[in-house]
Amino acid sequence: METATITSWTFMQEVPIPDDIGPILVEGEQPVTAFKTFRDSAVFTTKRLIVRDAQGITGKKVEIYSLPYSSINMWSSENAGKLLDINAEIELWTRAGHIKIKVGKGADIRRIDQLIGWAVLNSH
Repeated sequence: METATITSWTFMQEVPIPDDIGPILVEGEQPVTAFKTFRDSAVFTTKRLIVRDAQGITGKKVEIYSLPYSSINMWSSENAGKLLDINAEIELWTRAGHIKIKVGKGADIRRIDQLIGWAVLNSH
């Protein structure tokens, strides 16, 4: 199933949940885990995936992507079956379009696959 990718993120490694995520969350929403991206972080919550992308030279401007789990129609995971696979990736097909998540060698693709499964299957 080949479709144009609307955006692509890279999850480098699992990290502590950022302290400043609170103001973005809605009532009843809780952070579950976070991953370091190239310039910022991605946070799985009980309701959505929030990806923060610092921009510009100073990184002071921040773009925030919010992907409700209910908008994910299908996903796939791909890796070589090795513990440290530098080419691992997750693909999400959503109502908004196709999203690729590259998984760095410091992140566990099976953990991310499980998080997406838990989130999507519990949101519908």
